[in-house]
Amino acid sequence: MKNKRWLENMIKASEDTTVRMPWERGLRREAMIARRNAKEAAPKARAA
Repeated sequence: MKNKRWLENMIKASEDTTVRMPWERGLRREAMIARRNAKEAAPKARAA
C-alpha cells in the first residue's frame, strides 16, 4: 500500500526535525501568550 509507506516516511522525517515550534512550552511560548493577552487587554478605540 503506497499511502502507508508514505505515512511511515513522514513520521520518520518528523521525528528527525529539530525545528522548534512557537507553541512548544518554554520562554518563547510564554512571551507569545503575553503579547496576545496584551493585545486583548488593550482598550479598543470607540467612535464618538
